[in-house]
Amino acid sequence: MGTMDGEKSAIMNSIDRYAVFGHPIKHSKSPRIHRLFAEQTRQSLEYSAQEVPAEQFSAAAKQFFAEGGKGLNCTVPLKELAWNYADHKTERAQLSKAVNTLALQPDGSILGDNTDGIGLVTDLVVNHAIILAGTRILILGAGGASRGIIAPILDQSPQAMVIANRTVDKAVNLAAEFHGKGPITGCGFDDLKNRQFDLILNATSASLSGQLPPLPAGLLAENGNCYDLAYGNEPTAFVRWAKENHAAKSLDGLGMLVEQAAEAFFIWRGVRPKTRPVIELLNSERQL
Repeated sequence: MGTMDGEKSAIMNSIDRYAVFGHPIKHSKSPRIHRLFAEQTRQSLEYSAQEVPAEQFSAAAKQFFAEGGKGLNCTVPLKELAWNYADHKTERAQLSKAVNTLALQPDGSILGDNTDGIGLVTDLVVNHAIILAGTRILILGAGGASRGIIAPILDQSPQAMVIANRTVDKAVNLAAEFHGKGPITGCGFDDLKNRQFDLILNATSASLSGQLPPLPAGLLAENGNCYDLAYGNEPTAFVRWAKENHAAKSLDGLGMLVEQAAEAFFIWRGVRPKTRPVIELLNSERQL
């Protein structure tokens, strides 16, 4: 190996490494988003996607950090495992019992955070000018995706938040966990008849495969908005339902994806990237 090669490999090793772990992961837009952030903020880093099934998570994370990795994003189905893996957790991670961002600390310990909720709130409030204070909010689904968004939304002082789920107990129990944080209750889909909401958030994954929970007519208040946490190149089943039910805005989770990534980038790098140009670029590409 000549001196040039030696210098080159030393430089390669000095580039800070980040990754997203998930299963499946090949369609992830995260590497692209973080590359765009890095270019924009002139940060030198490398960000890759790794296919990691749940049973391999702990070993893969340990190896990644042992080999000099600086930070990880974790997507489905690894967020609860990442929560267990972290040495310390932020308050929002503690509450959501799910972690999507792991960050190596100066003392070698691993901090766990959850940027999903703040990413969603930023997309709703800043990018789409949707007011959450004093509104009636419905969350569909009581799984991991719901967990991460409840506390940051309750921080916005809605009038009421309802979690609806197929398994009623799951919704009731989840709502009970956040009871001290604001006006939140859980129920089954059958209990939604004759109720109206100003904002409906779909946190079930079924929408991507064209399925929807049984939603009664008249559920969305006049000038109400809808938001699907999932996203795709084609409108999801829930986004289509929202349009049919005359939502003022029927949005999907692409903006949330970029905003939660920006929050992770800030945790890792201490620099806040501009999200609007990245959201606009990704949006224009899926129109093609």
